[in-house]
Amino acid sequence: MTNKTVVQWQNSYSVGIRLIDEQHMQLIRLTNKLFASCMAGRDQSKSTFLDVVNEAVDYTGYHFSTEEKVMERVKYPDYQRHKQEHANFVREVYIKADEFKANKPLTPLSFVYFLRDWVLHHIAVSDKKLGAYLMDMHKNGALQRITVQVKKDAITDRFQFK
Repeated sequence: MTNKTVVQWQNSYSVGIRLIDEQHMQLIRLTNKLFASCMAGRDQSKSTFLDVVNEAVDYTGYHFSTEEKVMERVKYPDYQRHKQEHANFVREVYIKADEFKANKPLTPLSFVYFLRDWVLHHIAVSDKKLGAYLMDMHKNGALQRITVQVKKDAITDRFQFK
C-alpha cells in the first residue's frame, strides 16, 4: 500500500474466474479512488465523496448482477444467501450515503474502511465459495464456458476459466 491506497490487489484474492477477478480489481480501484480523495483534504473529499460513492454503487450493482446471473445459470446451491449479502451491502451503502447527506456523523474515511473491509471479506468467503463451485463444475466437465448478459455500457461480458 502507498499513502494513496488503502488496499492493493493480491493474487490470494482471486476466485479463479477472470471476469469476476477483474470486477473485484475495479472495486478495489474505486475504494482507492475514494481513499485518495479523502487524503486530498476535507474540502475535496466532501465534494467528491458522493460522486465516487455513486460510481462505486453503480459498478457494484453491475458486479453483483454478473455474479447473480452466473449463480442462476449454474443453479448455485447458496444463491439466495449470496444474493442476500449483496442486498444487505447495497442497503448499508445507501444508509451511510443518506447519513452523510443529512450531515450526520459519518466521515468519508470511515466509509472507505467499511467498503474495503466488506469487499475483502465478501471475496474471501462468499466469492471464494462460488469460485470453488464453478471450478469443480469445470473440472467435472459440467461447465466449459458460460456466457452471461449484463448490461454496462451496452457490453456483454463473458468469462472463461483461467
